[in-house]
Amino acid sequence: MSRPEVVVHRDGDLLAAATAARLVTRLVDAQTARGSASLVLTGGRTGNAVLEHLRMTPARDAVDWSRVDLYWGDERFLPRGHEERNETQARSALLDHVPVDPDRVHPVEPSDGRFGDDPDAAADAYADVLASAARPEDHGPVPSFDVLLLGVGEEGHTASVFPGSPAVYERERTVVAVRNCPKPPPTRVSLTLPAIRQAREVWLMTTGAAKAAAVSMALTGAGEVQLPAAGALGKRRTLWLLDSTAAAKVPELFTPPLA
Repeated sequence: MSRPEVVVHRDGDLLAAATAARLVTRLVDAQTARGSASLVLTGGRTGNAVLEHLRMTPARDAVDWSRVDLYWGDERFLPRGHEERNETQARSALLDHVPVDPDRVHPVEPSDGRFGDDPDAAADAYADVLASAARPEDHGPVPSFDVLLLGVGEEGHTASVFPGSPAVYERERTVVAVRNCPKPPPTRVSLTLPAIRQAREVWLMTTGAAKAAAVSMALTGAGEVQLPAAGALGKRRTLWLLDSTAAAKVPELFTPPLA
């Protein structure tokens, strides 16, 4: 696993704009090297802001969106089209505005989908989607995603893996149903930490002073059971993208000049 790197931006809007630009470069590089690229999306304020900046920048057209495979790191188990679903928000922010191949967009089944109100079945089905996309060179049951985007909660959760929850102890399954989440909605479907660690690059994005303690703990050796974000590592790169307030307690060892 890679050693975490830290990039600090002055504020959240600059962070989102710079991350969008960084993402264009990474996707183009992946397509140049292998013909296609894979991206795992996240929800939340910062994740959606990145997609909105990506939609607005002319550089987005450097990416061949028909050759990008799109997944989600977690999903709120709600009906299709619900405004709080990460898929709904991603489509509004970006995917409805670029020429993606619908067959390469892989959302989690909604609560009114094929499996009805059964998040375990939806999780198992998503694990099958990932397994079917994995190649021999990925050496695992999920693809080696080029970039996997994540947010970080005040208590250190990432995707929908919360501190001390059953999901944080999972070592075999790649996708699990998550119930009784401490923040609404209570039922979700999430990649597990072992699945996240299959990504080539993991980018953790967060803003605000309320996140500063969790960020610092994750970078200074906290265990993943206590603070799941600490266990979100990329095989080649782990990048923490922060605004200045979220980075306020980052040790000097990790603190680069303000970007």
